[in-house]
Amino acid sequence: VRNEVLDLFLDFISDEEHTIILSSHITSDLEHISDYIIFINKGNIVLESSKDEIIDNYGILKCNVDGLDKIDKEDIVSFKKNKYNYEVLINNKTKLSKKYKDFVIDKITLEDLMLLIIKGGK
Repeated sequence: VRNEVLDLFLDFISDEEHTIILSSHITSDLEHISDYIIFINKGNIVLESSKDEIIDNYGILKCNVDGLDKIDKEDIVSFKKNKYNYEVLINNKTKLSKKYKDFVIDKITLEDLMLLIIKGGK
């Protein structure tokens, strides 16, 4: 049923004369239907951008402890330690993929982004 409702929303906004404001924690729905994202945490706007800019510009750089030390601190938005490595949230992944050629930079989902911003360290 949720997919049917999202399809109705998409039909409604397809003429670009209508807007829907959707508040949701279901990030897959947001990725499916949203053009613009405003991420609010504890009443503060944390991120405000088009969905495409977020997906195109942000990325997750994966590295070990030694790799984390090689990343300039100003290039780190936030990071999270996993069992075997670190996931580092970066912005401007095109530029940083050239700067950090030895690292893997994965695409990001809205869920990854939100978790790394809220739960990640700085």
